[in-house]
Amino acid sequence: MDVKEDIKQQIAGALAGASFPIASPEELIGAFPNGADTMCVSGDVKLRAGDAGTVLTAADFPFTSADQVADTIVSRAL
Repeated sequence: MDVKEDIKQQIAGALAGASFPIASPEELIGAFPNGADTMCVSGDVKLRAGDAGTVLTAADFPFTSADQVADTIVSRAL
C-alpha cells in the first residue's frame, strides 16, 4: 500500500465513530480520538490532525463522511 492510501485509511479510521456532517474546523478536530494530537504515520510521513487547518478552507465544510475528510486532506497535504 502506498503512503497516501495508508494515511487516508488512518484518517478515515480515526473518524469512524464521528457524527457527520461536520460543519467547522473545531468540530473536525474534536472528532479525532486525540483531538489535534491525533497522528497518522506511514513510512517517513507524519500528519497531525492539528495540521489539517493548514490545508482546509471554510469552503470545504461541511464534511459528510470520514472518507471525504481523508480524501480532501491527503490530496492537499501529500
